[in-house]
Amino acid sequence: MARCANCNYKWKVKDVLALGFSKRGKECGNCGHRQYVSAETQRLFTLGYLSLLFVPFLLSKIKLSGKDEPLW
Repeated sequence: MARCANCNYKWKVKDVLALGFSKRGKECGNCGHRQYVSAETQRLFTLGYLSLLFVPFLLSKIKLSGKDEPLW
């Protein structure tokens, strides 16, 4: 499961899903630092949206970043 890049706090599934739909990132519930979905994970998601069979696999592969990274 996804962990905060700053404090290594393990995020809950609902928080990770909310972060995936957020353009401005989301604050960590533990340390308060803003987290974003990493560029690596964003690229993986674009491939995963082709099939809903990958959704459980993708939830375990999400990585967070302390900065807003461009997709490509």
